[in-house]
Amino acid sequence: MSRALVVIDVQESFRARPEWDQIGNTKIFEPVNRLVRAARSNGDLVVWVLHAERGSGGVFDPENGFVRLMPELDHPEPGDLRIEKSSHNAFTTTNLQQKLTEAGVGELVVCGIRTEQCVETTARLASDLGYQVVFVTDATTTEGVGGFSPEEIVARTEAVLRDRFARIATVSELV
Repeated sequence: MSRALVVIDVQESFRARPEWDQIGNTKIFEPVNRLVRAARSNGDLVVWVLHAERGSGGVFDPENGFVRLMPELDHPEPGDLRIEKSSHNAFTTTNLQQKLTEAGVGELVVCGIRTEQCVETTARLASDLGYQVVFVTDATTTEGVGGFSPEEIVARTEAVLRDRFARIATVSELV
């Protein structure tokens, strides 16, 4: 079974939002880069996912220039897959499942921005589609929601995914 690292929404759009200073890990690119390097050394597919809301006029509208990877990231190389999504998960509005099937991928390692939203939703859908999912919590980040701190949101996400939709892992365990 082949594996893919799916890097979700580690993009400038989030830094352009006023809430960026409330995010749990503003240096999310550091653990993500460690995973990217490990994936490449293992010969795994690296998938870069960006969220775009065309015509919205906001920070997720590609016309405004923020829908691009954070410059601190190890940028895509030939052979990497680039996907643009307009839904919370990386499957519904993309051809990601088709591309993963063509590559013979059966296991996904997921990381990125908005632990409880885009990353969790992608993990849940991937599990429903039959993929083995590894959720790398310390390579995700989010801001507080509904009175819960980023740390509480991350803990909640781990609890609801663990042994149901994904195996929970740390970057150190995988590299």
